[in-house]
Amino acid sequence: MTVQVKSGPWEREVFLAKLRAIGVSRYHDKHPFHRYMNSGQLTPDQLRGWVANRFYYQKNIPIKDAAIISNCPIREVRRLWLHRVSDHDGISEGEGGIEAWLKLADAVGLTHAELLNEVHVLPGVRFAVDAYVDFARTKPWPLAIASSLTELFAPDLMQERLRAFEQFYTWIAPEGLEYFRSRIVQARVDSDQGLNLTMHYCDTYQMQEAALRALAFKCDVLWAMLDAMFLAYGEGIEYAGRQLAYITVAHES
Repeated sequence: MTVQVKSGPWEREVFLAKLRAIGVSRYHDKHPFHRYMNSGQLTPDQLRGWVANRFYYQKNIPIKDAAIISNCPIREVRRLWLHRVSDHDGISEGEGGIEAWLKLADAVGLTHAELLNEVHVLPGVRFAVDAYVDFARTKPWPLAIASSLTELFAPDLMQERLRAFEQFYTWIAPEGLEYFRSRIVQARVDSDQGLNLTMHYCDTYQMQEAALRALAFKCDVLWAMLDAMFLAYGEGIEYAGRQLAYITVAHES
């Protein structure tokens, strides 16, 4: 019997469909902790736990993006990617996504010192985020960019999250929600950019397969963070688990 081995790359639409299918099955919007949050069922303490731990991810995003830039030998790509660092770090004091998240911390009753000193960061969250940064530092830069394509699914999630916070968590001051408002627009711009780069530079079947694994890995990072928060703060939340959660899958090649 002759075995047919795939050698050529998928067409763009086929590759895109496979990337989107990963989001449908593995994106963290389906996690029970997230579903409870977006349906207004978290207590103030549970929400504060999420804000504090998610900040560890937020503050590592520009470090991840700087690693991608440092690994990329193509000047044009570095130019395209550079704004992501300043988007989170800000150009001046008081600007950027990290500062916006600190305003969310103010609004939910956390201090800046609690977040900046990582007082509430759970071991599982730290492990997952550090694994993501390590991936960006050690893997080929096109795969690190492909891992960022969770942004494809972020705008809808941000819109749902903003509606939920405004409807259910009215004790949070509106100015604390600016990060969510800004990401609804920015995530679409970023995802288009990341997708175009992935399509261009993941141009072999092997690289496309690796890009799918990279995106699945990133989804598992986000899911593992919520698993850790569920274990710490999830009293009253029903959780059936998820069968697909292979945190090491992206390190196989």
